[in-house]
Amino acid sequence: MPKINYIEHGGKKHTIEVANGLTVMEGAIQNNIPGIDADCGGSMACATCHVYVKEEWFNKLPKKEDGEEDMIDMAYKPNKYSRLSCQLTVSNDLEGLTVQLPEKQA
Repeated sequence: MPKINYIEHGGKKHTIEVANGLTVMEGAIQNNIPGIDADCGGSMACATCHVYVKEEWFNKLPKKEDGEEDMIDMAYKPNKYSRLSCQLTVSNDLEGLTVQLPEKQA
């Protein structure tokens, strides 16, 4: 299982093994990582699983769909590295992915 790094806003790092096929959001929820609310359960109907992807990973991920871009606009302090973790499906290619959690979720 690939290891995903979640860094809380305050700097605390969690490295979690997440099964292939789950999303980065599901990995956080199943492991009680604080900072990802996932109010809509991963249906891309909110922005409460917003994360900042580390720059070195950003272009390795699938491109955002229009719906994701629209939802990110509603996130708290989005930037060019913002993604919805519900849209990031874990695979072996994501081994070592690092996401920074925002100060709060919108």
